[in-house]
Amino acid sequence: MAFLRKLFATVAAPWRAFRAKSPLASFIIGRVITMIAILFMLGWALFALMALAPGDIVDQMMTQQLLNQTSTSQSMNAASTTGDNNFSQEQMAKLREELGLDKPFTLQYFSWLNRVLIHHDLGISLISRTSVGFLIKSRIINSLILNIISLIFITIFSFLLGVYFSSKAGTKIDVAATFFALFFHAFPGILLLILFQLFASATSLFPVKGYPDFPFSSAPAQFAFSYAHHIFLPLLASFLGGIGSIMRMIRSTMLDQMGMPYITALRARGISERRVYLNHAFRNTLNPYITGSANLLASLFSGSLLLEIIFAYPGIGRLMYEAVMQQDVNLVLANSMFMSVLVLAGMVISDILLAIVDPRIRYK
Repeated sequence: MAFLRKLFATVAAPWRAFRAKSPLASFIIGRVITMIAILFMLGWALFALMALAPGDIVDQMMTQQLLNQTSTSQSMNAASTTGDNNFSQEQMAKLREELGLDKPFTLQYFSWLNRVLIHHDLGISLISRTSVGFLIKSRIINSLILNIISLIFITIFSFLLGVYFSSKAGTKIDVAATFFALFFHAFPGILLLILFQLFASATSLFPVKGYPDFPFSSAPAQFAFSYAHHIFLPLLASFLGGIGSIMRMIRSTMLDQMGMPYITALRARGISERRVYLNHAFRNTLNPYITGSANLLASLFSGSLLLEIIFAYPGIGRLMYEAVMQQDVNLVLANSMFMSVLVLAGMVISDILLAIVDPRIRYK
């Protein structure tokens, strides 16, 4: 016990000195270490959940194989049927051994960690027998483009409309904007996507699919216009579902700031209303937005699952859905880790941005 105390004191002393000298850097390092620990526990929990789920991927593969087989005879004797079942059980046991599914989930997890950290290999998809890294790379770009475009539009219009309607508080246009923001925020996203797809099918103004049928390399310029045409309705649904809450937050924060004593003092000094709004009150609205935006990109990725399924968009959300339905452990774990890294990295980045935007915040 004394040895452990001495070891802890030896390690803690340089860390305290470094923390006193560079509080922000020590905070970032601490958060990164915490993020790694959380990812480790999350991966273990995911393996445990997949192990607790009824059946496994081998059961699904054998069931699918049996469904695809055509019967060569209308009647089968009992002896041959029993033999087939025994042979199937042997096949399933052998396949589980080849895939490593016969081991406890903890050993499977550490084997996966060893492969990822040492060999930088995410493994092979148990269904398609394709590299998991290749599958994720082929889908992640599509999801990043869609969600980053959505994030940019939501952020810009939320701030513009939030600041504008805060200056029109209590007017008819402000009441109407608040009503529509609440309406689209509460409106079920899946129903909105289905309605948009029905609209596209009935009018033929927009494609019912969210992605062009030809690759970017074949005709880049044509692909860009076709892509914009295909994602307009999915992007509009994502925009309407996300702008309401952020716009209301910006509006309410601006109204709170406009009632502060420092705003009254600025007005008493004869500073123009535009400068009061944009140079002073607006800057203080960034703090709650940065805090709330830590999970915004990750929530867009998780929310795009329904969008990608309904509009047949080849993104990471649809890949995750297919992997979960087929119990593809390697693919599920890689996708889940990606989402977790987005959430945790977003929190660290938001803390750093808060320290940059607000000089009153210091990490000691």
